[in-house]
Amino acid sequence: MTTPADARIAVVGAGPGGLTCARVLQRHGLPVTVYDHEPDAHSRDQGGSLDLHDDDGQVALREAGLLDDFFALARFDGQEMRRLDPAGRLLAHHLPAEGETSSPEIDRGRLRDLLLRSLEPGTVRWGRTLAAVSGPDDGPRTLEFTDGGTVESDLVIGADGAHSRIRAALSGARPGYTGVGFLEAWFDDVDTAHPELAELVGRGSAAAADGTRGVFAQRNGGGHLRVYVVQGVPADWLAANGLSTADTAGIRAYLRREFAAWSPEMVRLVTENDGPYVDRPIHALPVPHTWEPSATLTLLGDAAHLMPPLGVGVNLAMLDGAELALAVAGAATVEEGLRAYEATMLPRSGETARALEGRAIDLTR
Repeated sequence: MTTPADARIAVVGAGPGGLTCARVLQRHGLPVTVYDHEPDAHSRDQGGSLDLHDDDGQVALREAGLLDDFFALARFDGQEMRRLDPAGRLLAHHLPAEGETSSPEIDRGRLRDLLLRSLEPGTVRWGRTLAAVSGPDDGPRTLEFTDGGTVESDLVIGADGAHSRIRAALSGARPGYTGVGFLEAWFDDVDTAHPELAELVGRGSAAAADGTRGVFAQRNGGGHLRVYVVQGVPADWLAANGLSTADTAGIRAYLRREFAAWSPEMVRLVTENDGPYVDRPIHALPVPHTWEPSATLTLLGDAAHLMPPLGVGVNLAMLDGAELALAVAGAATVEEGLRAYEATMLPRSGETARALEGRAIDLTR
């Protein structure tokens, strides 16, 4: 059986979970290589803002030795939360107390950069798109890339998200559409260009719903605002309405009809965006999602437990990554480390997934 010190460790996926895992492994003297399909670290927009919780995401950053660095970058005023009605009236309001650190916000891109800077040079190999993983369960495993290249590994960690290629080697489970679609819009220089919307949302996030549809608005760094329209709709709702994401004017007209009973200010929150809309159908894995134990493969984050986006995904992925690294570093063999990690991660993710099952539709109520 392979010892952690002798293992060739590969992490597939350079998201927060995979990078946290790599960082903690390196802190414990274990070499690791991360493979990611993106051409470089900044080839695409990394998405919106995240709140990292003191009982999971921050725990992972502490194990990574990066908690103070995170606090230096975090937006503590982003912990403000507002609940509005469709007229824009304030129904509930949380203002963070002085010194509150329970769930400060950070943009995904800044968090990823923090983790990337913490790794040894050359840890991440960009532009490596995984096609499949093969080889016997006791190893070595072979990572097969779409460019024809291959890499042998004694431990392969699937941190490759919702449509994980590593998952296919462990489980036949596939994400299914939840019946809820998010339509994303964003605003630039919101304090100057859209001051009335900036005042409506505040420094953190604001949500409103009418029982059929909902809106969630979230401050990002750099003066940006992201807004998500939440609807219970078929996955092909755009095409069914004769629309596409290229038809910004047509989507705006659709939203004006859908939100006709909302106040003009609230309608502006979904129709005066800068740039095109992004369609984000929400998928989830079956609950619970488990697999037969492997001596050389495991999963973390969305690859292991894709759930509705209700504030837990990245936090759990980072906690998974840290706990997996610690379990492997402290074990006599790689397989022993995987069993210790999965004994904690699988029950935790199953319990959380059951609690969130069907909850995405709650944002419309």
